[in-house]
Amino acid sequence: MNEAASLADDALALIACANDPAAADTVAFARLIGARIGSGELLLLGLGRSELDALIARHFPHAVTRAGLPHAMLWSPHWSFVSELRALLIAHDVTAATHPADAHCLATIIAAACLRPDHLWRDLGLSGRDDVTAILERHYPRLVERNVHGLRWKKFLAQEVALAHGRAVTGAPGCPGCEDVGFCYPDSAR
Repeated sequence: MNEAASLADDALALIACANDPAAADTVAFARLIGARIGSGELLLLGLGRSELDALIARHFPHAVTRAGLPHAMLWSPHWSFVSELRALLIAHDVTAATHPADAHCLATIIAAACLRPDHLWRDLGLSGRDDVTAILERHYPRLVERNVHGLRWKKFLAQEVALAHGRAVTGAPGCPGCEDVGFCYPDSAR
């Protein structure tokens, strides 16, 4: 897949401000942040102002303006789920070459997206499930290997959080609002 060809305009603008525009994490963060810039939904990334400022400075140091960045994270009654999923992802991150703060930011962005009521790839602003798979395979390959039944990523991640904490498996907080909740959780659709 030619990643540059699939980048939206806002992501391309960020890539143009990067020191290393071909770096996999730079491209991934350009896509994740770029998907939220145009819609004014940066809060949906789950990052606070200082985290987002630092992330942009690390990957896109030539970005001229940072106006409109959120000052605080989006509030949710489900932040305990986000914290648990973020910790699970960070524990499985194998990309030692990345900046430790990048691992935290990526895990936060993925976990916060699980609060949204759609497929994870849409909630992340990506083009499809394969985009999520590529990010997860790069950072969390051992976790990806455990998805032996090919579950949708949001369902799988919620399942892993529940199992890690000895709880009954339930959906992610955003699952009930998804159009395919009956597919993923057929017993709950009755």
